[in-house]
Amino acid sequence: MAKAAKKAPKKKAAKTSAAKAPGPTALDLPPVDPLPEDVAKYFAVCEEKLGMVPNVLAAYAFAPEKLRAFSGMYNDLMLAPSGLTKLEREMIAVAVSAVNRCFYCLTAHGAAVRQLSGDPKLGEALAMNWRAADLAPRQVAMLSFAEKMTTESHRIVEADREALRGAGFSDADIWDIAATASFFNMSNRMASAVDMRPNDEYHAQHR
Repeated sequence: MAKAAKKAPKKKAAKTSAAKAPGPTALDLPPVDPLPEDVAKYFAVCEEKLGMVPNVLAAYAFAPEKLRAFSGMYNDLMLAPSGLTKLEREMIAVAVSAVNRCFYCLTAHGAAVRQLSGDPKLGEALAMNWRAADLAPRQVAMLSFAEKMTTESHRIVEADREALRGAGFSDADIWDIAATASFFNMSNRMASAVDMRPNDEYHAQHR
């Protein structure tokens, strides 16, 4: 009697988007447990002030040293003293994220624009097409520069910096515009690469 052919071993099904890893991204990178004391305290402050821990911070919690580097740069750019207002820095975040079509940053920073401006229409216009927004000449110059940085930074020349000076920005302000636009180009690409999703709370805030 002929021996029955051996059955080929079943291959494990590859993960698909339908089998998304639990957590704020598509990667299986759970937070360290327990969280370091400083990170746990930072997350508690977020819960107290925001009513949530933003998913971008939760995403970095698998590597506290990366979280500290990310949050340190973010806090310096977006919250530290600057010739740019907090609203203007959030406007740059949204304008850059619109070019890059970053779902996370458009949602989270669109909510911040609505909060700081008190104008839901401004947040929507910036997300769709900042040129449709009613902006001061200073802000037009700022967003034009941030957009050019995002789409063709190699074409920036002294005339572009002079246009910012003509709009009233100091050289330190120009650094801050460039640094903020650079940071969100990085963040947009990371968020898209790992399928980072914004917290549900952002969608209804400040409308």
